[in-house]
Amino acid sequence: MPESAFYATTPIYYVNDAPHIGHAYTTVAADVVARWHRQRQEDVWFLTGTDEHGQKVLRTAEANGVSPQAWADRLVEAEWEPVLDTIDASNDDFIRTTQERHTTRVQAFISDLHDKGEIYAGSYEGPYCVGCEEYKLPGDLVEGTGEYAGEQLCPIHGKPVEMLAEQNYFFRMSAYADRLLALYEEHPEFVQPASARNEVVGFVRQGLQDLSISRSTFDWGVPIPWDDKHVLYVWFDALLNYMTAVGYGSEDSADQELFARTWPADVHFVGKDILRFHAVIWPAMLMAAGLPLPTTVFAHGWLLVGGEKMSKSKLTGIAPAQITDHFGSDAFRYYFMRAIAFGQDGSFSWEDISARYTSELANGLGNLASRVAAMIGKNFGGALPAGGARTDAETALEAVAARAVGDAEAAIDRFAIHEALAAVWTLVEETNGYLTVQEPWKVVKTEKDDDGALSDDGRVATVLGTAAEALRSLAVLLNPVMPQASAKLWDLLGAEAALGALAEQPVASAGTFGALPAGTVVTKGESLFPRLEDPEA
Repeated sequence: MPESAFYATTPIYYVNDAPHIGHAYTTVAADVVARWHRQRQEDVWFLTGTDEHGQKVLRTAEANGVSPQAWADRLVEAEWEPVLDTIDASNDDFIRTTQERHTTRVQAFISDLHDKGEIYAGSYEGPYCVGCEEYKLPGDLVEGTGEYAGEQLCPIHGKPVEMLAEQNYFFRMSAYADRLLALYEEHPEFVQPASARNEVVGFVRQGLQDLSISRSTFDWGVPIPWDDKHVLYVWFDALLNYMTAVGYGSEDSADQELFARTWPADVHFVGKDILRFHAVIWPAMLMAAGLPLPTTVFAHGWLLVGGEKMSKSKLTGIAPAQITDHFGSDAFRYYFMRAIAFGQDGSFSWEDISARYTSELANGLGNLASRVAAMIGKNFGGALPAGGARTDAETALEAVAARAVGDAEAAIDRFAIHEALAAVWTLVEETNGYLTVQEPWKVVKTEKDDDGALSDDGRVATVLGTAAEALRSLAVLLNPVMPQASAKLWDLLGAEAALGALAEQPVASAGTFGALPAGTVVTKGESLFPRLEDPEA
């Protein structure tokens, strides 16, 4: 058997519109976790993609006067794939649900369930939200006000639901309620965070209905193999992407090897509004098929702007490029991973990202790197000095680095990305504090000999060498979050020539000082985070 890879996924995103920062937030979080595992020198597979079937996409395409396939092709090429470059995503694959590798494997899966007696014909009538692509229970709806007074609304989209009556095929999901409850009890890690798990448990305990899994009123979807008058319910189609993209159902040996390496997935990152699909429907589907379940479904909170969930339909959608064009992709990634407790709702504001950019990135990390490099350049000709005897101050700073590594590793393993970054940032703050206390710019005046030279093993050399080691640690620890700045920092330190590529540095050894050899060429280079004018909101 091949060695197992760490397999992380984002949701696949609807192509009814262009991506906004809410989509990018999910993708960056998944990317940071995937990059962190790569920095551990693990085998990693990271998947994202687009969900292109369903009534929502069909209606959007019709409103724009094109076929749904043409609409999907246009949006993917012009918006969804380019945004991955905008935010520096490192995905290994991009799945589209209109690709043959997906549709044929979906049909094989659904045929297998049908053969097992897990699917039957029936009829359904009830309120349907096109935005969610989901039949709603009466208790899920809210009373409309204003222009929607007297109507029942979807609580997520704030728009009236439609009453639909169809002849459908159904999945016997109700039969899996007890097994699902046992899953949540025996494997609490399956749904995270705890608040999300509690919500799912409460929902399933109310009892499950069988799931309508086909539509016959439109034809934009994967055809039901035994009845081409029906197309598969978009969620039943979409959820299978996590397996079809890594080779499920393929007869190709390379696909089979990939599936053996990756499945079951380690973590599906999703927004909390699609939690039930992933934590109820998806495991029930896999149970019915006799397939292993993913380890974790992690539901993060909503990204709020002006107190409302990020939404194109409510005109609160902000394109990622509106932020990255001004602050850069590293600052975008850092801000959303640091400022919002991952798993909870969080608010975005231009004022907050601007303030954090200035105080934490430009004045904190960027200024630290610049002044250490400048002092090594000025006092030692750009060659890292060997340094002399260590004092308690150096030992304490190395202990901060070691603690930052341990705390950040533990936080990543529980998907508390904000806590991981906070742990790493203690090293930025402590190194700045170390320099402030040690005052190497003052010690220089007392250590210079008559020719104005400094000893390679004096106090200044020790302090600057220790600070350079802290920067090396930070380059490794921040590489999963801010890859561009970390690469610049690695270059500034001359670390590639001395230690090899940044990607090859294990996280576990990042907190041990003494890796950079004396004589390593340190250059100030360009600022990691240049000062910016305040953006226009």
